[in-house]
Amino acid sequence: MDNDVSAGSTTTIVGRLALGVTLLAFGLGYTRIIDGVTADDAVTLAHYVGGVALFVAGLLALRDRDTVTGTAFSALGALWFTWAVSAGNQISGNGAGLFLLLFALVALTLTLAGGDVLGQGTYGLFFVSLLLLAVARFADNGSLAKVGGWFAVAAGAVAWYAATAALAHWPTAFPRRAAGRGVTATG
Repeated sequence: MDNDVSAGSTTTIVGRLALGVTLLAFGLGYTRIIDGVTADDAVTLAHYVGGVALFVAGLLALRDRDTVTGTAFSALGALWFTWAVSAGNQISGNGAGLFLLLFALVALTLTLAGGDVLGQGTYGLFFVSLLLLAVARFADNGSLAKVGGWFAVAAGAVAWYAATAALAHWPTAFPRRAAGRGVTATG
């Protein structure tokens, strides 16, 4: 097994923890697996941890010239902050769906921007979650929203693992295997 372990910068670790916790709370709220807990219960966490802390982590990453991480954390922090402060306002289902769709496009951009496998996995799962949640809002479909919530939970788990792996020196890369017996790569 390839034990490629990246220590990760402190900023990246803090940002991934903030994103992971926020995604877990947000996603679990949509799944409604915990009795009486909804996505609205994640608003305070999304405001301060997903919004403020993640945005600050993004600014620190940009200061360290880490443009991919800085852009990701700053953009997601701003979006989480906006989601949190707009909670409770009267918005139409289509208006909320549009916000989620635009948020999904940001997650898609972050997925395609590159970076490590765990970061791309987090953003890719988050993109699917937001896309499903947007369609659920447009169609007023609670079942589809629950599925979107599970994708957010998966994204949060990947972000949390990435941060924990960096701190605990766990593997962060998948093993590489040859295409078959006798096949070698020339370089």
